[in-house]
Amino acid sequence: MTWTIETLNTSVDAEIEALPVDMRARLVRIAELIAVVGLENVREPHIKHIEGQLWEMRMKGKDGISRALYVTARKKRLVIVRVFIKKTEKTPRREIEIALTRARELQDD
Repeated sequence: MTWTIETLNTSVDAEIEALPVDMRARLVRIAELIAVVGLENVREPHIKHIEGQLWEMRMKGKDGISRALYVTARKKRLVIVRVFIKKTEKTPRREIEIALTRARELQDD
């Protein structure tokens, strides 16, 4: 069984669309890698654990870096809950809180 990668809602879709083209392409490449080889076989520099159920996909482009924060929901389903361009070395607490709040929507399903 392969992994399914999806976005939480249209807000996340808009965040992805706002990314520069090279970062969007990198996000697609990481998602394809996860779908093909399985999340359990993908490690840094592509993904990294943040806290609790929250992980990040790490994208780099010519204009900087961005992150797609995600959680896994049920078996073999990855849901992207927040996408942003990173301006500091450490992932801002505010971005983590937004992602955790959005992730709670999945638990309400």
